[in-house]
Amino acid sequence: MQFNNNGQAIYLQIVDFICEKILLGDYKPEDKIPSVRELAMQLEVNPNTVARAYEYLRQQQLIQDKRGIGYFIAEEAKAIALTYRKQEFTDKELPALFR
Repeated sequence: MQFNNNGQAIYLQIVDFICEKILLGDYKPEDKIPSVRELAMQLEVNPNTVARAYEYLRQQQLIQDKRGIGYFIAEEAKAIALTYRKQEFTDKELPALFR
């Protein structure tokens, strides 16, 4: 994954990356996703950044934290990710389009 220097925080780019994987079907409901440390190593970022992204995803109910086991994709993750993407488009892309 390449990070864009478009002013968007890296943790939000990680959120977008995981949403994309959910929407493409790479991550299915109940799939275990990489641990914070594993993903941080893969993406070459600070583990705190990944932890922040995971916390955001958990608050949005896209992933679930099963203590001692890891993080898993939520049952309704695809619908929530689609709604998240639509809202992001409406808030960020659409106003730029009208300018």
